Amino acid sequence: MLRPACAALIALLALPLGGCDTMSSLNPFADPAPAPEEVAVPPAEVLYNRGVDALTARNYGTAARQFDLVEQNYPYSSWAVNAQIMQGYAEYLQARYTQAIGTLDRFIQLHPAHRDIAYAYYLRALAHYEQISDVQRDQRATQEAMGALQEVVNRFPETAYGRDAKLKIDLARDHLAGKEMEIGRWYLNQKLYTAAINRFQRVVEEYQTTNHVAEALHRLTEIYLLLGLTDQARQTAAVLGHNYPGSSWYADTYDNLIGAGAAAPDGSRQPADQPGMLRRMWRSVF
Repeated sequence: MLRPACAALIALLALPLGGCDTMSSLNPFADPAPAPEEVAVPPAEVLYNRGVDALTARNYGTAARQFDLVEQNYPYSSWAVNAQIMQGYAEYLQARYTQAIGTLDRFIQLHPAHRDIAYAYYLRALAHYEQISDVQRDQRATQEAMGALQEVVNRFPETAYGRDAKLKIDLARDHLAGKEMEIGRWYLNQKLYTAAINRFQRVVEEYQTTNHVAEALHRLTEIYLLLGLTDQARQTAAVLGHNYPGSSWYADTYDNLIGAGAAAPDGSRQPADQPGMLRRMWRSVF
């Protein structure tokens, strides 16, 4: 059996080093512990160049952090201004679109006269555009993308950014029209003809520059024949034939008219030509 004094000595030796520090801190004659050394922040130029190097190496997360450090530590420097837009670009390349939009929004608000402001608007619009989902899902992102792209067109119409934004608006509109068609087809399959007509008419009226108009006119003619609305079917087919005479949609539509006994009396495959643009023709029908 250990004596009490030996047991106390063993317990003392078993204390961790932190215990010795605690005991020494109670000693008024002990030397004070040295303060931890502060890590020096590299100059703004060094941080910025590290970010550029990381971008070149496709280390986008590292690049974004380096640019963020520039803004945090040197917020009033010219390096910080450039770093902000570069951070937005790095976040965009990471597909962190929400973060990129926030960063670019801040840049646009703080530096509206910057020489790269057009690019900032364009990059923000791209971050919205990349979030456009397929036609099976909600299209709110498509609407937001079109709004951001339109702002680029309005502000910078003569720039390469404005021209590309205009092209992307057309693609986004085609995407929205595709969504309307997808819903209209579902209503048609469910025999919900009024709802289907509304969707297909919307494509014809609001998305006339898209690739979906010919099918929308074909579907409308199909529904009118099913409902026994022969005159409306003929008129809609005439609009389709005038604007898309060589399309497969018109060929199918004309075959449907023949099958329903609603073809033109002279038996010609091409309905009589009608003057005016598609919008004027469509409004004359309804």
